[in-house]
Amino acid sequence: MENNMTNLIPTANQILSLLTIIGQVISILILVYFLIYKKQAATKPLLNNISQNSIALAFVVALIATLGSLFYSEIVGLVPCKLCWFQRILMYPQVILLGLALWKKDKNIVDYSLVLSLIGAVIAGYHYFLQMTAIPSPFCRTAGLESCSNFGIINYGYITIPMMALTAFLMITIFSLIKKSNKI
Repeated sequence: MENNMTNLIPTANQILSLLTIIGQVISILILVYFLIYKKQAATKPLLNNISQNSIALAFVVALIATLGSLFYSEIVGLVPCKLCWFQRILMYPQVILLGLALWKKDKNIVDYSLVLSLIGAVIAGYHYFLQMTAIPSPFCRTAGLESCSNFGIINYGYITIPMMALTAFLMITIFSLIKKSNKI
């Protein structure tokens, strides 16, 4: 069992990092597409398709982010700092809210999800900034670590857990904004 867990951690870490990169690329492409076709957005099939599926897409992102954070704390054994907890507080309920919205076909959830995601993105962005600049903060300490800058997970030179969270929050924000702008 121990050997399986030893192999699982790097594999899961690579998968989550690749999903982060894919999410960032998708977000950039959607934003560029939206900016180019802003005036004709309602007539563009891609934006209509994203809008029709935005709650499901946001749900999948929130679910993966939640499962990823649980993986890092419960399987890898990383102790979340205060900023990680704030981000969890803003992400975890979205799985339930977006799941219920899918089930009940409630399109009004985007306002609530948008607020949670915007606040979460600000916190994750600040957390990432602290982590990459090694600026000490009382919010960014965990048991055994003086600061979040002493992180052990970094892939591709920039992907850390706060970057994964930031990407997820921004993706949910984008899906929510497209849903609001197309009103489909």
